[in-house]
Amino acid sequence: MKTILLTGGAGFIGSNLVRNLLESGHTIINLDLLTYAGSLENLKGVPSNSQYRFVHGSIGDKDLVDSLLKEHQPDAIVNVAAETHVDRSIDDPDIFIDTNIVGLHTLLRLARYYWSGLQGDKKSGFRFLQVSTDEVYGSVMTGLSKEDDPFRANSPYAAAKASGDLLVRSYHKTYGLPTLITNGSNTYGPHQFPEKLIPLTILKAIAGEALPIYGDGKNVRDWLFVEDHCRGIAHTLMAGEPGRNYNIGGSDERPNIEVVQKLCAVLDTLTPRADGAKYQDQITYVADRPGHDFRYALDTTLAQSLGWRTQVEFSEGLETTVSWYLNNQPWCKAVAENIDPLSRIGLATK
Repeated sequence: MKTILLTGGAGFIGSNLVRNLLESGHTIINLDLLTYAGSLENLKGVPSNSQYRFVHGSIGDKDLVDSLLKEHQPDAIVNVAAETHVDRSIDDPDIFIDTNIVGLHTLLRLARYYWSGLQGDKKSGFRFLQVSTDEVYGSVMTGLSKEDDPFRANSPYAAAKASGDLLVRSYHKTYGLPTLITNGSNTYGPHQFPEKLIPLTILKAIAGEALPIYGDGKNVRDWLFVEDHCRGIAHTLMAGEPGRNYNIGGSDERPNIEVVQKLCAVLDTLTPRADGAKYQDQITYVADRPGHDFRYALDTTLAQSLGWRTQVEFSEGLETTVSWYLNNQPWCKAVAENIDPLSRIGLATK
């Protein structure tokens, strides 16, 4: 059992990871700035006991991070804190650079100083794990992205994450810090801020709004249920080889239009429209995102060698996700209180 400093644990993946690691018996110190996509609403039901503590703050706050390391003496740092929405990175790349590169570097630097002062098994067992994305590899027309493929990031978000991954790699190669990186594919599931494709479509559908499909809808993503993603991160933390990155993918490629059509079919079953029409009738095609990558797909052989496998098939995960959003409308209103996630952004007009 480990004591883990987990950053960004009030966000989508982070809050699900908090639950996963607590259920495994670990002690979690959750550091989160509570930006628009992070909310304590995501952590309702997390037990309040000696194994869990929430701290409001930034990974870029040197004094705060230093004090947490000294106080809790963690066995690992897992960095989930990040700005993640491609469209927002198009409109305002500055905050992506500040958080995903500068903030990460502050965390890395302090982790290095902390680790260098450890002794014996505590030092040899320490890990710094960076949670990253498949978007660092850029668009792949054929085949699968492997861990040693070059980075070809095409959005400010992807470029900031790729820069962060390279910083993490450099701290292992230069200073010996025992680092790990996970590059995850398109993740979906409960507690995702309703600006990404699946939750956005759910909320627009039940509100009777048009369901926007970028371009022709044929862009392909590799879909991964959030619980499978968290299991992959946990496997990598416990069994991964320092200095390596591991692809955590769903091995379930689907065009965006297919995802929305399947989602509409689930809604037709769970909450039929009052007028008897199909939700698919609300689909509309809109201007594509600038620089929209056509396809992401990951080779997960290395992660599977650690004993990890996906457990949730897409149709099951999609129905679970739709049901969760339908049954948690107060959550949707609460997390979107200060921002309108349904409005279109990211057209590079600013």
